[in-house]
This record gives sequence, structure tokens and C-alpha cells, in this order.
Amino acid sequence: MWARSWTLPALLLAWASPAAAQSEPPQDAAAVAPEPSQVQDAAAVPEAPQAQDTVVVPEAPQAQDTAAEEAQQAEPAQAPVGDAPLAIEPPAGEPLVLEPSPEAVEKRFESVVVGTSEARTSGSIHVLKPAQLERFERDDPAAILQTVPGVYSRGEDGFGLRPNVGLRGVNPDRSKKVTLLEDGVLFGPAPYSAPAAYYFPLATRMQSIRVLKGPSAIQQGPQTVGGSVEFITRDIPASESAWLDVAGGEYLYGKAHGVFGASTERAGFLLEGVHLRSDGFKELDTVGGNTGFTRNEWMAKGSYLLVPEGPVRQTLQLKLGYSDEDSNETYLGLSSADFAAAPLRRYVASALDHMKWHRTQVVLSHELEAGGLAVTTSVYRHDLSRVWRKVNRFRGASIASVLADPASARNSIYYGVLTGELDTSSSQDALLIGPNDRTYVSQGLQSIARWTATTGPLSHNLELGARFHYDSIRRLHTEDAFLMQGGQLVWTSEPTYTTADNKDSTHALALHATDAIGWGPLVLTPGVRMEIIRSASRNHMTGTESSGALEVLMPGMGIYGALTRELGLFAGAYRGFSPPAPGQPDAVLPEKSINYEAGARWTRRGERLEAVGFFNDYSNLTDICTFSSGCLNDALDRQTDAGKAYIYGLEVFGEKTFRPGGGVTFPVSLSYTFTRTRLREDFQSADPQFGNVRAGDELPYVPQHQLYATAGVETSWGGLALSAFYVDAMREQAGQGEVSPELLTDALLTFDVNASWNFSRWGQLYLSARNILDEQAVVSRRPYGARPNAPRAVIVGVKLGI
Repeated sequence: MWARSWTLPALLLAWASPAAAQSEPPQDAAAVAPEPSQVQDAAAVPEAPQAQDTVVVPEAPQAQDTAAEEAQQAEPAQAPVGDAPLAIEPPAGEPLVLEPSPEAVEKRFESVVVGTSEARTSGSIHVLKPAQLERFERDDPAAILQTVPGVYSRGEDGFGLRPNVGLRGVNPDRSKKVTLLEDGVLFGPAPYSAPAAYYFPLATRMQSIRVLKGPSAIQQGPQTVGGSVEFITRDIPASESAWLDVAGGEYLYGKAHGVFGASTERAGFLLEGVHLRSDGFKELDTVGGNTGFTRNEWMAKGSYLLVPEGPVRQTLQLKLGYSDEDSNETYLGLSSADFAAAPLRRYVASALDHMKWHRTQVVLSHELEAGGLAVTTSVYRHDLSRVWRKVNRFRGASIASVLADPASARNSIYYGVLTGELDTSSSQDALLIGPNDRTYVSQGLQSIARWTATTGPLSHNLELGARFHYDSIRRLHTEDAFLMQGGQLVWTSEPTYTTADNKDSTHALALHATDAIGWGPLVLTPGVRMEIIRSASRNHMTGTESSGALEVLMPGMGIYGALTRELGLFAGAYRGFSPPAPGQPDAVLPEKSINYEAGARWTRRGERLEAVGFFNDYSNLTDICTFSSGCLNDALDRQTDAGKAYIYGLEVFGEKTFRPGGGVTFPVSLSYTFTRTRLREDFQSADPQFGNVRAGDELPYVPQHQLYATAGVETSWGGLALSAFYVDAMREQAGQGEVSPELLTDALLTFDVNASWNFSRWGQLYLSARNILDEQAVVSRRPYGARPNAPRAVIVGVKLGI
């Protein structure tokens, strides 16, 4: 159905004026058409890259089998508009609905890794396409990513403002062990100097999300142990296009999302803005008030064809972005007893907690296409400034230890102050509250060249990439003492205490090369990545400086073998790497591992079934202490080397769209992940997620079982979709054997439902119900106490194309 908002206005306008929809400059036929001798080759030659894409485009289809299959499954008469065929003759009595065909959508968003299609890649890759992203209208990036096998998340605020995402068992804390990109460019505030991702783009403005694991991970760094997540923003439309998505719901949830764009033969632009808000679902003791957030994100794109025709085509594109957030968020949770009684309660000690940040983005790109060669060069800069004022600790006690045992004689006084039931009676139970003021810079120059060629019986899809990157973080952390008096926080007028004043910076040169070599039914993909890193750290409180230097080479190899046109086997191995942050002691080492995977994949139109086993063999697993994991002051941002470790498991994924006819489809999918972990050495860590570790302990925040399943029905009139998500209980601290309930999250099973009605050619009404059974569970106890998942929320929205 057309409920894919990325296409609605373009399709409406294109239907009214088909000629305008086809005004986009034609592709170079010589670059697209395969050689006759390669049509039968199982490793078909790819088409020339699309100008807006960030990776090599799909292989050319295998002409004979594909044509036969599509002829057998042909839909009713369709007319082409751009690259999306549309149904133009609906059954009598039904409204005219402009719908991109499944083939067009699949082709447009089919992902390619190192020159190989998603179906034939030698690594594990999953692409969330527009229809999947809009099926449930989710805003939380973690909730979206957990639909992919091998992706885990630790819950925090219930909204997904600062997701904690991990791949294949890596520590999910602040997504710091995952390479995060937007349109092929690193978007973390400081990916090398401070990889904790306190910023995530709004998922609602993305048209596609790609998750890479396995050997293909070496294409994108610096974090290569688990893999990468890439967010793909909306393309500039081929013709004038405008639409609006407005929604509201419980807890004063609100969304306003608008897009307007247009193109001529040589130039085009896109303007997009999103506003999200909520008053929050938590209930602040005694004082009440807003516990929610507001977020705004704006993006402007412009493109110009410098050389639109001839053997060499060139395009210039500029992308500008602005984002901000104002949220009343806290790290403070609840004791286990209070959570059981009222999971949405929030202690009055957190009444002053408040996060505010703003971010700017600029990316200028030049694209060159010449036959089988495509080169994309980008220069980028991101600036992020944030201030998070929050309760950190008591002067005489840890909040985490108080909430772990609030009934003890000593802790009961602290607990009473925390909840506002007792007044502060000494300097030891004064609350220390202060802002973490941080300024980030991330900038660089990168170029990626992709070349398609043939040498004898071999087809090559070569990719060469180089990136010179600089990032920095300036920290200024302070604290003020507050007293609890009559259930209110009162400033003591004591001098402000500075806990951190430092700057870390990194220069990094990253190079990579991969080649997808096709020979009959085989695709062999060797690759290598090199990182050359120079870091510096200055502590303004002590006047000390330090520097670091590191060079690392990461080879990888993958192979895919087609047993039949639909079924293939694949396997691969590569070196995983995670750099240490600046300012670490000389004895600290980077994280390194050798990662293996092997699996089988069945793909056919509307069908995919995949099973993958993975094994990550760490020679040195590392951990960086952060506020979000419970670290303070001297331990903050310090790295621990955990030594040898194993992480292994099984990922299963299946999806199928049943097409009984009559314009009705039934999409279903299932994603399951089984994971085991084992630390193989004894060590001690200041990070409370680890503590005193013994060989044989399991890692924290890695569920043993995770399952996601969906089922739906879609027609030209609308659709209905139901999803179920189950995540096993997770350890809060490394350990083995029986686990105290105080050191476990809860197992959680939730259901979401989304219904849509296409009331006309230009509008759609939708209803989204999240966590429909209102299940409440402890999703995290870090850093201070138990915190819940989001409760049931019902949202109603409308989409209009004009």
C-alpha cells in the first residue's frame, strides 16, 4: 500500500504528470548493461551506482530466470512512474491508490556489500526498507534495530533518546562499540575520542537502515568487532513533492513531520523537519511536572549536476542539518521494592535533572561516474554542545549502593532524603547535583572509489576508501551541594566543585580495500582495513598532557557459494578492532578479536530464510567506564583490559510475503538470536558492570535468547500489523551460576499493533498501539536503580500528500 510516506507525494504528482516523473537524467547504458557472457554468471555485474546511494548498487538481475518468475507472478496492469510502477486500474468500487510495486521497492533499496547484492554477500547484512520502517511508526531507534538478529539493546529512558545498542555481544553501553553512520559519514559526536553516542538521529526521518556484520564490517570503522549501523536519509525527489505526517497520543505525545522537495533536469532540493514531544510517563514525587522531552531535527539537501551528459558525469550535493533536544531526563531509578509497587515513580531528588543540547551538520559531496568507475568524495563537520544537569551522588554514599539496600540502618537515612521523606541532617547526606558540560567536534574528508571490471572469467567489484578524520571532546563537569528540605531541593550556597576539566582529541587516517570476485557460482571477497591513529589528552585541572599512537591492520575474507539460484552457503573471518580512547595509560591495549561466521541463505522474491553461526575470539576485550554504567570522577572514561573472551551464538531470520491475489498481501517475519559469552581471565574493574571478574564469568547485558516476530495484512485500502518482541533476562554484572534478582533485568514480552486506512488518494489515517498489554519490567539498573520500559501508549496520526 502507499502508506510508505517517502513515496506518497512524488507518486501523486507523478501520476498526474508522468512525464515530469521521468525527468531524472538517464543512467549511462554502458555502465548498466552486463556483458552478454556475464548474464548467465552467478556473480552478475552490478549496475552503475545511483547518485544518492552510499554503497555500490545491486547486481544486474539474471535475465532468464527473473523474467520467467516475474511473468508467473505478474500484477495487474501497471504504468511506470520514475522507478516505481503504479497500479492505475483499481477494481470497481475501490479508490484509486498509487502503489509502488514490491519489485520497485526491493530493487531501489536492495543493499550491496563490497559489490555483491544482499542475497549473495559473503557477510551477514540486513536492510530495513521504507515499508518495514513505517509498518509500526516507531520512534525509538533501539526498538527498530532489535528487529534484526544479533542486535541487542539496554533500555534507559523508554523513548530511545540515547540508545544503548550492541551487535553480537559487544557492550551496548551508549552504542560505543558500534560504528554509526548517516549516509556513509560517521555521526557520533566524537567517534574516536569519546565513542559513547549521546546523539542519535531521529529514526522517523530515515528511509532505510542497514546493519552490517561479519567480514563486511571492515569496510566501515573504527569499531569493527560487532559491525556497523548506517542510517540512510530521504532522497531528493525527481519531481515536486510535499507531504505532512501529524500524530498525537497518550502522555501528550506529539509528532509533526513535513517534507518538501523538487527537481529540474540539473538541480534539486529537499527540505525536511521533524518535531517530537512528550510530557513523559514517569510521575515525579511531591512536585509533579513534566518528565518528558522535545526534539527537533531539520535537514536541507541540494544537488546540482555539474556534467549531466557524456562519458563522465559529475554531481555536487550539499546537506545541512540542525538538531536539538530539551529533556527532563535522569539517571536515577528506583529500589526493587518501589519498582514493584509503582514502576513509573520517580524520586523527587531528580527534580532538577535536565538535558539540553544542539547539533549542527554540514556535508559537501562530489560524485563522479565514468563507465564502471564511481567516486564519491565528501567533506563533513558536525558540532554538538550539550549540558546535562543531574543528580550524581551523596557526599557520603553511592546512590547505587543505597538503592540496592535501602532498609539498612545506614542507608535508610540516605533513602529518606532521596525520596523527600526525610530532610538532610548532615553534610554527608547532601546531594551533589551538577552539569556535565561537553562540546564535541567531528570533521573530516573521505573518498570512496568503486570500480567494476572483468578479467577473463572473473568479474570484479573493487572498492577503495580513504578517510582523514579529526574529532575532539571538551569536558567541564561541576557539582553543587543541595539539601532536601520539606520535599524540595535547596541550594546550599557552597562553592561549585569542578570534577573534570579536560580535552581529548584524535587524528585518524583510515584506509580500506575490498574486491568482490565473481566466478560462476562463487563470490570471493578479500579485504583489508588500516587505521593510523594519533591521540592527545590534556587535563586542565592537573596541567598534565599525554599522547598516544596506534597503527593496526585488519584483514578479512568472505566467500559465498550458490548451490541453486535461491540457496547459497557463506562463511568468513576477519579481525575485529576497537581503539582505546585518548589519555589512557601506556599499558592499555586496543580491543582485538578474530571473528568467524558461517551460514546458509535462501532468497526468492518476497522470501528470505537465513541461519548464521558466529564466533568472536577476543585476544583482548576492553571496557570504558562511563556515567551511564555507574562510574564517577576518577574512574570516568578509564579503560579496563578484560583480556581473552569468547562470544558465540546463532542468528535465524525469515521473512515471506504471501500473495494470494486480489490485491491482498500477508507479510510475516521472524528474527531469533541465541548468544553465549565467557570471559577467560581474572581481572578487576572500577566499572560496576564488571567489578571483580573470575574466569568463566558471563558478560553483562547480553540476553541468551531474543525473538522478534511480525504478521500483517495489507491491501489498497490499508493494513493491519502485529509484532511480538521477547528478550531474556540479562545480567547486570559479570558473573556465573545463579544470579541474585538484584543483578538481573526482567525478561520482557511486548506486543505492538499498527492499523492504517487509506481514506483517499491523498491521505491516510493510522493508529499505533505500543506495548498493548502494558507489560512493565526492569530493563536496567544502571547507573542508579531499576528503570522501566515504556508503558502502553496509543497514538493516532494522519498523513497528507499535497
